[in-house]
Amino acid sequence: MADPIFHRPARSFPLDELCALVGGRLVDPAQGARQVIGVASLEDAGPGDVSYMDGSRFVPALRATRAGFCLLGERFLDHVPAGVVPVVVKRPHAAFVAIARALYPSSLRPSSVFGQPGVAAGAIVHPQARLEGDVTIDPGAVIGPGAEVGAGTIIAAGAVIGPGVRIGRDCTIGAGASVLHALLGDRVILHPGVRIGQDGFGYVGGAGGHAKVPQIGRVIVQNDVEIGASTTIDRGGLRDTVIGEGTKIDNLVQIAHNVVIGRHCVIVSQTGIAGSATLGDFVVLGGQVGVIGHVRIGDGAKIAATSNVKDDVPPGVEWGGSPAQPMRDWFREVMAIQRLARGDRGGRDADQGQKNS
Repeated sequence: MADPIFHRPARSFPLDELCALVGGRLVDPAQGARQVIGVASLEDAGPGDVSYMDGSRFVPALRATRAGFCLLGERFLDHVPAGVVPVVVKRPHAAFVAIARALYPSSLRPSSVFGQPGVAAGAIVHPQARLEGDVTIDPGAVIGPGAEVGAGTIIAAGAVIGPGVRIGRDCTIGAGASVLHALLGDRVILHPGVRIGQDGFGYVGGAGGHAKVPQIGRVIVQNDVEIGASTTIDRGGLRDTVIGEGTKIDNLVQIAHNVVIGRHCVIVSQTGIAGSATLGDFVVLGGQVGVIGHVRIGDGAKIAATSNVKDDVPPGVEWGGSPAQPMRDWFREVMAIQRLARGDRGGRDADQGQKNS
C-alpha cells in the first residue's frame, strides 16, 4: 500500500528569510542561503528540516538530533552537535510554529474534500440561495433557500446550510456539518460533523408529560472562530447564543442555548456549558469542565480540567475542583483528604503521641 503524504510544504525557504520572519539570530551567517524544506521533531528531523529545543529535559534529544537547523535559546548552544545550524530565538516553540505556518499554509484550514473549485455537479443549491464569487461547494452539500455564502468559502461534502443562514467570507464548513438558524462571520472554521443552530434542550414538565419550549433565537459566530469536530452549539431560546471573535473550541464540546462566550476564549474537549451561562473574554476551560446554567465566568479566568463550575467566577483567577474553587483552596482540600486517607491527622496526633510517651 502506498504511503501518502497529505501535507507538503508550499515551497522551500532560505534560512535567512525564516530568521527574519521569527527575529532569530543566525550564529553562522554564512549558512543563511541554505534551504529549509520542512519541520520535524528533534528525534525525526533530517538535514533539510528545522526543529526546536525548549527546555533542559530535551538536551539529550538535541545532542542526538540530525536536524539541519534548530531554534533554541542562547544557553543551549554548547549542546548543539556538529552539522546542525543553530538559530537563537527568545521563544523557540513560537518561532517553530511561525515557520511551520509559512511552510504549510494549506494545513491551517480544511480544504475541499472533492478538490474541485466551484459548485460541484452533485451539490444541491436552492435557486434562492446567493453565492458570492470563488465559492467551493462539494458534492452532496445542500444550500437552502435564502442562504448567503461569502467569497472564498468552502462547503465540504455532505454539509447542510439551512434556509436564511449567513456565512461570511473565507470560511470552511467541514464535511457533514450542519448550520441552521445561524450567522457566521469571516474566516470561521467548522470541522467535520459540527452542529450549529439546532434547538436547545428546553421543556416544561407537567402531569401530562414534558412540553417542548419553543427555541426561537439564533447562533451568532463572530470572525476567526474555529470549532472542532462533532461539537454542538444550540440556538437561543429567546436571545441569541453567541461565540465571540477569535474563540477556539475543541472537538466534542456541548454549548447550550443562550450561552454567551466572549472573545479569544479557549474551550477544550468534552466540556459542557449549560444554558444561559456567560464567559468573558480570554477565558480558558480545560478538558471535561462542566459549567452549570446562568453562571458568569469573568475575563481571563482559567478553569482546570474536570472541574465543575456552579458559582460565578471572578475575572483573572484560576479555579479548579468539584465544585470549582480558588486553586489554592482546592489544593489544600486535596491534601487534607490525602492525609485522612493515610490515617494522618496532622500535628495534633504527633503532639498527643509525645504527651503519652
